[in-house]
Amino acid sequence: MPSGSPASRPLILLTALLSGPTAADDLFVDSQAVPQVLTATRLKQSPAAVPGSMTVLDNELIHASGARDIPELLRLVPGMMIGYGAANQPTVNYHGSNVNFARRMQVLIDGRSVYRAGLATVDWSDIPLAMEDIERIEVFRGPNTVSYGANALMAVVNILTRKPADSHGTRLKVTRGQRGIDDWYASQGSGWDGGDLRLSLSGMQDDGFDEHANGQDYRDSRRLNRLNISASHTLANDQSLDWQFAAKEGSNQRPYTYKPVFYGVTANGDNSDVNAKDYAGSVRWNLDLSPEHSLYVQGSAQQWDRQQVWRACDAALSFSPELTRLWQLDPNFTEQVARNILAPLPASAGERQALAAQVKQQWRLGGSSQVCGDIDQSTRETRYDLELQDTLSLSDSLRLVSGANYRYDRADSQTYFNGSVDDTTWRLFGHLEWRADEHWILQGGAMYENAQLSGSSLTPRLAVNYLITPRHGLRAVYSEAVRSPDMFENNVNWSYRVNNLQPAAFGQRSAQYFVKTRGPGDLEQERMRSRELGYNGYFAGADLSIDLKLFYDEITGMISEPLRNNQYIASNSNKARFSGSEAQLDWQLNPADRLRLTYAYVDAWASNPADSDLSASNSGSAGWLRDWGQGWSSALFYYGDDALNQYRFERVDLRVAKRLRWQRTQLELAGMLQQRLDDEPTTHDDNRYDSRHVLYFSAELTF
Repeated sequence: MPSGSPASRPLILLTALLSGPTAADDLFVDSQAVPQVLTATRLKQSPAAVPGSMTVLDNELIHASGARDIPELLRLVPGMMIGYGAANQPTVNYHGSNVNFARRMQVLIDGRSVYRAGLATVDWSDIPLAMEDIERIEVFRGPNTVSYGANALMAVVNILTRKPADSHGTRLKVTRGQRGIDDWYASQGSGWDGGDLRLSLSGMQDDGFDEHANGQDYRDSRRLNRLNISASHTLANDQSLDWQFAAKEGSNQRPYTYKPVFYGVTANGDNSDVNAKDYAGSVRWNLDLSPEHSLYVQGSAQQWDRQQVWRACDAALSFSPELTRLWQLDPNFTEQVARNILAPLPASAGERQALAAQVKQQWRLGGSSQVCGDIDQSTRETRYDLELQDTLSLSDSLRLVSGANYRYDRADSQTYFNGSVDDTTWRLFGHLEWRADEHWILQGGAMYENAQLSGSSLTPRLAVNYLITPRHGLRAVYSEAVRSPDMFENNVNWSYRVNNLQPAAFGQRSAQYFVKTRGPGDLEQERMRSRELGYNGYFAGADLSIDLKLFYDEITGMISEPLRNNQYIASNSNKARFSGSEAQLDWQLNPADRLRLTYAYVDAWASNPADSDLSASNSGSAGWLRDWGQGWSSALFYYGDDALNQYRFERVDLRVAKRLRWQRTQLELAGMLQQRLDDEPTTHDDNRYDSRHVLYFSAELTF
């Protein structure tokens, strides 16, 4: 490669900074405390010592972005792919995966997982947390089953909320704008001798995408209200107690996508909107046994309740006992008969041929008439989690974090499970950090996990970090990770009981739909092997942070089949490979200007093409934050992906704000403009807006 080629210039610059003469040496000299991150290993470590790649979105960046929800904020993370099934159904994947299901990333709020084990998803629109309550987000970009168990397959997003002690006073905020944007937030924080508490209430509303590809209105608006309480108590000099409670209620519109099986029947159904109620509570006891030894015990309980009752229409024949029996014998043959009911019977023999003949006779004798009924597709998931963690400094050069975790999950749904399915998981984890000398750090960790439904697994991680200085480190990492099949994939027992049939079908006002789907019950865990080389450094003289990464990840045993009630045949027969490079740069040019750049190149291959649909070969972001003085500030961001599900995405966001102060009272007025630079749908052909720009305003009062 020529020495002056674009691809080689970052390496030339890095080499000059690391090995150059006095001017470069001065960048290494500083007396500031080294910042620390926690998410990577559960140990507090400097970014240069972490066994992997980290992105930290701090409070200033979160505020300046103007993002209304977490998925939009994660566009600032290199390699993170943001897609939409509908406006209230965002999917977030690291490096890529299936467009409709984000199954392979762990998401935590203050260490509590919000990943739903029943349906292997994260309901981003329904997370009971306001953006205003977030202090920072730490993203570990890579597999981390070692620290957080199965499902931390490709990345971990740890959302850290503001401490109650930092939330004293009153805070009010309203946001209004185009596309039906109508958000609000209110919080009150107070403290007393030995304790602090914050209560916040918030709401969000918008209209979603405007229309389908065919020009029809799109039903995908969202409306939600949230309540959060966070408290911290000092019990003694060496003990503290933290607890939280969160609740959310709201509704998410769903476009009516039901297609009747039988030719000639019109789908005259109602909407299939989802009413959602979420509850979560946690309590954590912290104990400092000595300056070198601490532990905590944390317990949490969560419930996700999704009520979805909708009305559908199909032929009366859909509820024929003979058609149901035929489906049980041979789904493929039954589908041929049903979808070509007016055509001659396909060749078959024995009982199948006799049943098919009866079905065609029933069609002629009135089975072709349309009937409509109510379908209940509601689900409820419950989780109880208990964790013990011990952190011990064995010597000045040796640290150990270890612990155990117990989790109970239960999913209830008459439609998906014909009742309920539960699972119990036990975990043992540990991570050892050895500083061999002032430059070399050797790290190793492992997680043993045993789940009732998916069996046991042992996942290791080994890493070597070479610290040029405490703020500059090179790393080489090998790790393994797993994802357990969720309850739906492995144990689905999917059938629809349709109520209030009008007119009655075969003399029944309540009947079972003929299509039934069963999970295999013997799916194994997906397994990932990851290799990474990287550099993380902070140049104090320039106030510049850089992280570079080369990666090669392989996933085997992938479960890629779409979750649908129509010949769902799940297997571990798929695999994928992701390789490439990432870079992120955060530069405080001067007290007034901050520059932030990210870039990711991902070469994705998958045996099932759907597993690479949400992989953009080139993606990234660029941000410029500016304090103009006199209370004025601005932030300009660019986001780009060359192809997400074959659609390009480019957008520029501009936020301008003015702060007014009077004694202890502060008012901030801000305007936000989002402008698409392309004219493409968002992820899917049906996701379209009438206008390529959206404008909204906010007013925030604190006192």
